[in-house]
Amino acid sequence: MEIVTVKNLSKIYGKGDTAVKALDDVSFSIEKGEFVAIIGPSGSGKSTLLHMLGGVDRPTGGTVTIDNTDIYSLSESNLAIFRRRHIGLIYQFYNLIPVLTAEENITLPQLLDSRKPDAEKFAEIVRATGLSERLKHMPNQLSGGQQQRVSIGRALINNPAIILADEPTGNLDRKNGKEILELLKAANKRFNQTLVVITHDEAIAMQAERVITIEDGKIIRDEVIRP
Repeated sequence: MEIVTVKNLSKIYGKGDTAVKALDDVSFSIEKGEFVAIIGPSGSGKSTLLHMLGGVDRPTGGTVTIDNTDIYSLSESNLAIFRRRHIGLIYQFYNLIPVLTAEENITLPQLLDSRKPDAEKFAEIVRATGLSERLKHMPNQLSGGQQQRVSIGRALINNPAIILADEPTGNLDRKNGKEILELLKAANKRFNQTLVVITHDEAIAMQAERVITIEDGKIIRDEVIRP
């Protein structure tokens, strides 16, 4: 079942002679439970594509459909709600709320919806991330690897349709980076969680099931690495 469908997606920054085409008529789809890596050099358009998939920045043209919803047909307020409920975003620099504990950061998407956190799901995430001894700690009391585990927990808490990870190991040392990647892969397998990782690291990309290579705003390769 297709969980993400991208059709004729384009993004142009600026106007006239200074216009830059960051994405140029990009189309592809992603199946539920698939692990896809998107790679490309700096300036290739891969981060712009992630922003389009994540509902963070509106495209110039084309559509992005996630879980049967054309996300850019939504109003800004409804898009924000959809993003919170259906898209899990993981950034290189964690983006945790500094005045909230690890537990509060993980459950924030549900708290913003005025919903009581799902105790069973929360307990499962804590077990998976190994954060049981750090739940009452503030972000500045956590290591980089622990902060990234919190951000992964936050991304998983709502059982989103898709998790988007932007260079999730880029700010970590080799050991922590490997652990974070293993955690993402485990979420993909254990929860059948659709996972898209943006990376410049081909060693990370080769662990995905499928690799999409983007260059100058266009997809130049789309390869299945393993079924």
